[in-house]
Amino acid sequence: MFDTGTTAFMILATALVVLMSPALALFYGGLSRRKNVVNTMLMSIIAMAIVGVIWVLIGDSIAYGGADAFDENGNLVNIGALFFGGFDRLFSTWSLGEIFDANALVSDDSTLASCAYGSYPSTVSIAFQASFAMVTTAIVTGSLAGRIKFGPLVFLVTLWPILVYAPMAHMVWGSGLIGSEYGIGAIDFAGGTVVHIASGVSGLVLCLILGVRRGYGLLSYRPHNVPFVMLGAGLLLLGWFGFNGGSAFIADGNAGLAILNTLVASCAAVVCWAIIERIKTGKVTLVGASTGMLAGLVVITPACGFVAPWSAVLMGFIVSPVCYFAIAFLKHKLNYDDALDPFGCHGVGGIVGAILTGIFCIPELSWTDFGGLLYTGDPSLLISQILGVLTTLAYVIIVTGALGLITKALFKGGIRVSTEVENEGLDTALHGESAYPAFGGLD
Repeated sequence: MFDTGTTAFMILATALVVLMSPALALFYGGLSRRKNVVNTMLMSIIAMAIVGVIWVLIGDSIAYGGADAFDENGNLVNIGALFFGGFDRLFSTWSLGEIFDANALVSDDSTLASCAYGSYPSTVSIAFQASFAMVTTAIVTGSLAGRIKFGPLVFLVTLWPILVYAPMAHMVWGSGLIGSEYGIGAIDFAGGTVVHIASGVSGLVLCLILGVRRGYGLLSYRPHNVPFVMLGAGLLLLGWFGFNGGSAFIADGNAGLAILNTLVASCAAVVCWAIIERIKTGKVTLVGASTGMLAGLVVITPACGFVAPWSAVLMGFIVSPVCYFAIAFLKHKLNYDDALDPFGCHGVGGIVGAILTGIFCIPELSWTDFGGLLYTGDPSLLISQILGVLTTLAYVIIVTGALGLITKALFKGGIRVSTEVENEGLDTALHGESAYPAFGGLD
């Protein structure tokens, strides 16, 4: 029989993760320029909507369908399954069998144990995994803000979850190349590689293909609505409890640990970011605190169910200076226009979190036979984490790069808006609406 408590827990976790896409729209919208806020927010929402359809039709099957890559003895029996699932779960109709079986068993007054997918329905599992794919794809759009045509964007967010996210989910969580004990053996509790490295690095690749915004490096691109940024960050924090806690797939002590670590890592990162700003600029900013909170949430995601709370605090303190360096210095030094900093926050933070997991993982909580370097003195898990990061980088860069170049070639006139549209603002030019139609001040 489906456990009603666990089912309710997973439904709540799914709802919280779904909330993260509109929350990200607020966060990105606040960071954008006033004339582009509608376009920026709409990119997150349209990504959420398209991926919701894509996941049910094909994404779930690519991520979690098909046969295993290795047999019970660890022998490789299916090379393709290292990277992709199968097509046996297309359209998600397979999940309805549980409901039909359960109804039949109820009428026969028999046990329902045989029809359970774990202890909650697989329909809920599909929805939970879809919500992950939604927000991950939405994160990518932040790198493209202020200059991409809407048609090419739709094309990208339709194919990216099929070609990048779903295969990454399979490689890490679907017994594929990265996560399998017979493969690389890296561990990722809630998505440091699958979600954050994949989205952040994809954003970097696509923004390089797209090119910098007009006046980048000369004009000041300041956030137009700081309260939006804070509101979005706060809602992301709320959603992250479902994101990380729900990844335990049951309301138990491990879920509690994941939630506690999520909270304290984000708090530690805010404190550290504030200290850095005070030292560097003499002032502490709300945008900085919000960004630090997000960096802390990112870094703890792969480790949240594996590490002690004191480790989570330390990880929060470690990630802030690294992400601050990437956002405040590296981006300008290398002159890439990662507009709203998905790479600087998610990409860099995800890499840091994945590697630190190999150091701080408690052996008894590890999914493999190996614990963190700090506890065991054995570098095996740390090496696996580094190899997992390198494999993720290679796959994401190659596939996203190819997708970006194909998109650029397919669309007549390229994927960038014209100089006139960029000067006017994408809101009125592309969508015919303005976030603040009565506002008469300067941008």
